[in-house]
Amino acid sequence: MCSLCGVLGGRGHWTESSSSPEAFASRREEVTRRRERQERIRLANRVLGHYGLKLADFSGGAYVLSTRTGRSKIVDNITEVWIAAEALTGRSCDPLDPALLAGLPACRPAGMTVRAR
Repeated sequence: MCSLCGVLGGRGHWTESSSSPEAFASRREEVTRRRERQERIRLANRVLGHYGLKLADFSGGAYVLSTRTGRSKIVDNITEVWIAAEALTGRSCDPLDPALLAGLPACRPAGMTVRAR
């Protein structure tokens, strides 16, 4: 698919509740596609900031990943972010890196506990 077709009406990604409502049936609150994308971007930016990157919405159908120096790449869905992050930074970008996780403030939903191992 060309870039223009993807922006104008590409298929929904499996991570979006609007494309797979049955997978998110237990969700209690009503969530719009726009609100869901904004929350996804907010959370991704907490991790991407560790690598000097920032994610932004692009026309509601894609994302723009940018470096502090202005280099950027358009990605179609959230799973492509990590490949683009590595291409832009020239290094491995692991969202589960222990150093990264140690630097993040706790972001657990209310009532969720973490069990010590």
